[in-house]
Amino acid sequence: MEAERLLTASGAAFEMSAIEKIEEQFASLRIAKRSVLSEEPAYLLDIDVSGSAQSASSRFVAVSCSNKSIRVYNRETLNFLREYSSCPGTLNGVRFAHVCDSLVFSACSDGMVKCWDIRLATQKAAQVFSGYPSNVFISFDINCSDLMICAGTEKVETDTFLVFWDARGSTDCASTIREPLGVYSESHNDDVTKICFHPVKPSLVVSGSTDGLVNVFDINKDNEDDALISTCNSDSSVSFIGWSGKDYEQIYCTTHDEGFCWWDLAQLDTEEPIMLLRVLDARDAVCIENGSLNYLVGGMYHEKAGRLFLIGGTATGDVHLISCSAAGLSLVGTLPGGHSATVRSFCWNPAEESLLTGGEDAQLLLWRPGAVERSLAKKMSMKIASSVQKRVRVHNSSLKNRKK
Repeated sequence: MEAERLLTASGAAFEMSAIEKIEEQFASLRIAKRSVLSEEPAYLLDIDVSGSAQSASSRFVAVSCSNKSIRVYNRETLNFLREYSSCPGTLNGVRFAHVCDSLVFSACSDGMVKCWDIRLATQKAAQVFSGYPSNVFISFDINCSDLMICAGTEKVETDTFLVFWDARGSTDCASTIREPLGVYSESHNDDVTKICFHPVKPSLVVSGSTDGLVNVFDINKDNEDDALISTCNSDSSVSFIGWSGKDYEQIYCTTHDEGFCWWDLAQLDTEEPIMLLRVLDARDAVCIENGSLNYLVGGMYHEKAGRLFLIGGTATGDVHLISCSAAGLSLVGTLPGGHSATVRSFCWNPAEESLLTGGEDAQLLLWRPGAVERSLAKKMSMKIASSVQKRVRVHNSSLKNRKK
């Protein structure tokens, strides 16, 4: 008993020291670089950084913008390098290939996923992955081995799809069109808002939808029924999904009404409940002294700390880091003074302990520990016509509930 007590105490001490270290790191973040405002300002909706197997650090940053374009920047300087568009279609999401850091992907509302090679001075896509005629893609991801792409569709009449392609040799045959390998069509009944492959297991993928369901699939299985490992219900429209925990055996989601759900898939074959935490409204659950939480942006799992964190913020651009535990959500720290409007996207680099944020003020910011910003671009608050705002649908509570 004494040994157990000591082990528990030492584990708690380690957890506290890990969280305290994260608090210190976050508190020390300062703006190192700020992107120059574009001639055509836009909301920055999604961010990804390149990572090469041959390189310890990333070279490029890609941003998905509300003006239907993808912008690529130098990772260190935030100098603008390239811009790609798919007009009249709208581009949704942005991802770099994991092995070749010059390949960048985005899903398009015209029913295609496109891949560009930023080494080439051309607007033409190096590879196009074509869907079916009615497909409108609003989410996608590429797996950790760069062998498979999955895209989620808007609901058209009664149909909602997850569409899959073989992504091998994405630049071998320039500008050829790839047909899908197949689809899943039975597991969601509304827009598939998010797709996220497992960080290290290439056959596992999780999808989230406006129908409130978060589904986990093993795409090595022969058919959709066998592939569906778990169906979890957030009871609201899913805005963000991710993997967390030791060996990434947990999944979580945020919702468009600022809810949060967290499940442990390791408990699927046990008598224990898989729900780790459900927060109906994070705005009420997180206590912020002399401040407020207006929205959640998404989450990230910090491997060294062994802890899941959420990123949230205020309408005036403050960035909040929120710690997740079975006991609830708690504020770790706040980064004020960077953005002047709602923050819509972020990307955390654990190796460098740096943070990228993008917002409705059209600013891309790089935060680093102890940094000093040498040139201040003018912060501005933007009002953009609703026609180019990111579509956000409110969850319809009348949809059928399927609970795990």
